[in-house]
Amino acid sequence: MRTLIATAFVSLDGVVEAPGGELGHRSSGWTFTSVEFDEAAYEIKDREQQEATAMLLGRVSYEAFGSVWPTMTEEFAGYNAMPKYVVSRTLKEEDLVTNWGDITILRSLDDVAALKATEGGPISVHGSAALNRDLSDAGLIDRYHLLVFPVLLGAGKRLFSDTDKDQQTLALVESESYGNGIQKLVYDVVR
Repeated sequence: MRTLIATAFVSLDGVVEAPGGELGHRSSGWTFTSVEFDEAAYEIKDREQQEATAMLLGRVSYEAFGSVWPTMTEEFAGYNAMPKYVVSRTLKEEDLVTNWGDITILRSLDDVAALKATEGGPISVHGSAALNRDLSDAGLIDRYHLLVFPVLLGAGKRLFSDTDKDQQTLALVESESYGNGIQKLVYDVVR
């Protein structure tokens, strides 16, 4: 069974993206403009590229990343080389970019569960706020890699849903604080 890891930049109030996306919103680019840059805080992103063996994305994040990341050969070499899986009911094969390696469309959370049941290393989920909420609600996420920023954004897409469901316990396996106020929190989902 493969480990499914949700990785996110998140505000202290749980926001992962400005309302309606980033462009033109007052909180646009908050992860880069809200706090002073500290390279040490992003060490986990390099580690994720080394450890993950596949990337899982929702359609919206796939379309955003797929138009930029393939050209970022230094920054995202690890991500660019690994297989990608896109969860979408509407995306067609002909819509896939051709310069980003192996890309497979998954049509449902059942398809994600089947992927998790295969042999292989960790699968990293990037962006994809709606997909992350659905995966969490379905009990498919095994670990969270969170960089929590010391900002309150108020409105925006949240990492966790407000679905009325049973409590889910997390075990802290790694944490670190940085001089710019960012907190690295790594949690395993307790089953």
